[in-house]
Amino acid sequence: MKLTPKEQEKLMLHMAGELAAQRKNRGLKLNYTEAVAYISSRLLEMARDGKSVVELMELGRQLLTEADVMDGVSPVLGSVQVEATFPDGTKLVTVHDPIQPKEGYESAPCHFLQPGEIMPQDRDIILNQGRKTKQIPVANTGDRPIQVGSHFHFFEVNRLLVFDRPEAFGYRLDIPSGTSVRFEPGEEKCVNLVELGGRKTVYGCNDLTQGRTDSKGLEQAMERAAGKSMLQDEEVRG
Repeated sequence: MKLTPKEQEKLMLHMAGELAAQRKNRGLKLNYTEAVAYISSRLLEMARDGKSVVELMELGRQLLTEADVMDGVSPVLGSVQVEATFPDGTKLVTVHDPIQPKEGYESAPCHFLQPGEIMPQDRDIILNQGRKTKQIPVANTGDRPIQVGSHFHFFEVNRLLVFDRPEAFGYRLDIPSGTSVRFEPGEEKCVNLVELGGRKTVYGCNDLTQGRTDSKGLEQAMERAAGKSMLQDEEVRG
């Protein structure tokens, strides 16, 4: 027996569909792949039985309900497409909304909720509410742009950014998480800082703090910063 690549693919689809049918018959809820295979294999067989494209488009919506599939499958399975063979040739059959609501679904609590759906609050969210904030001037003395992320300990930023470093100890940029501030070469501007939250400990960055951001930590961090030539504020101002 010799099979074309397309015939081999249809046999694989048939096997996947039969496996999905066996699991469905055992009372298991189908996942996304199983649901697609189940519907597609049934459409191919019904086409072989002589059903028309129009008939298949309607029959394909009667095979599975939300009671047959896992949570979250129905919202993401908007349509199923499969190439079926008819007496007058191969045609693409498209079934829209193949997973139908189960009986009583519309009256079930929270039926309108979709898995992964984001529902923002009606009111604005105030960032860093209740934390200490301050504003300091910063100058980029380098010849390249410097970008600082939202949660980087500002005391430890690039040494070519000149500002009052002790004032920034234990603080970060007061901006939304995941965003950043860019300093162009030669640019000087004021930035808003907010006190670090949580345990107020810092590790990594430029290895200046390595612990708590208290007075003792500031003293040790200043020594490390001086050793790395990162205390240029007074020098530049002079």
